[in-house]
Amino acid sequence: MDDLDTGASQQPLGNGADTAPAAGLISQYVKDLSFENPNAPAIFQSQAQPAIDVQFNIGATQVADEVHEVVLKIDVRAEVDNQVAFIVDLSFAGLFGFRNVPADQIQPFMLGEAPRLLFPFARRVLADAVRDGGFPPLLLEPIDFGQLYLQQAQQQPNTTEVGQA
Repeated sequence: MDDLDTGASQQPLGNGADTAPAAGLISQYVKDLSFENPNAPAIFQSQAQPAIDVQFNIGATQVADEVHEVVLKIDVRAEVDNQVAFIVDLSFAGLFGFRNVPADQIQPFMLGEAPRLLFPFARRVLADAVRDGGFPPLLLEPIDFGQLYLQQAQQQPNTTEVGQA
């Protein structure tokens, strides 16, 4: 390596030039929300605790230069005595902007960190929808999306769409 070449290819930066990597939440929103209560009002007569199944899915798409949409999809199905108590389908999305972020770091952010930022708001929307449907609010436990992403990436090292819808 020639010592004279060190730094020779770098251009001087003007005042205020920002080359530091940055990622940020631009906006968040309910993309789709459905609440079904197919056995009302009879289901309210049951005193049994419902069996609740919760499924998560994360999708990410690029919508513009340096802007990606991340969608946290939460599907909930509650049953009491083999009857559906309620079904909730929520797609909660966020737009994330990236500047000077290496391409190999965008996917881990979108599938690990972005859902972590969206989850508290999606959790509240879900709890309110269940409450407004006549049931006690469903408060989901926090989820470590970063760890889930790492686990899936280790299980499927040859894929570039780990965790995407």
